[in-house]
Amino acid sequence: MTAQIQTALDELGRSFPEGTAEKLGILIDELEHWNRKVNLTAIRDKDEMISAHLLDSLVAAPLLEGETVLDVGTGPGFPGLPLAIVYPKRQFTLLDSNNKKIMFAQHAAGLLGLDNVSAVKARGEDYAPGHGFDTVIARALAALPRLVEIAGHHVGEDGVFVALKGRYPTEELEELKSPWRHAVTELSVPGLEKGSRHAVLLRRQP
Repeated sequence: MTAQIQTALDELGRSFPEGTAEKLGILIDELEHWNRKVNLTAIRDKDEMISAHLLDSLVAAPLLEGETVLDVGTGPGFPGLPLAIVYPKRQFTLLDSNNKKIMFAQHAAGLLGLDNVSAVKARGEDYAPGHGFDTVIARALAALPRLVEIAGHHVGEDGVFVALKGRYPTEELEELKSPWRHAVTELSVPGLEKGSRHAVLLRRQP
């Protein structure tokens, strides 16, 4: 599994910290093991987990800004856990209202020694950390107008909201209202069809 993940990482064309493939392999093993007992993800096959969970998370790595990252609707820890593995100096808060998924994220963070990860059971609307985040990220959580309702208030003054999407979200962008301005970038995920992944970067108008 480690060699297979390393090959997949090499396809991303970026350098990652030493031991990344090993840690990601442990994460996938644990996810598959838990998934047999507790339904965490509809994806059952480890090979598919590599592209649909690991690589689909790590393509967002260059988009993160600042020191603090909030992953809203993290599910069992994606994209937060893979990103925390490759950015050990950033602080990640993983947020989800599903208890069993947050329990897995907490377990995996502990198993991997990720002391830069905090997993919290809460809805984005109700979570009140008392501060904003440099980056808020969400993967396939909701349409953009609803997404900023759920978690837009968690974006710090000069922060960015990274919304990971599938196809280019034309209609969602048309419905997005001020104060948000946006830029869209296409993401290339090895093993997934070209044009099937995009990131919308949202910032407040100055």
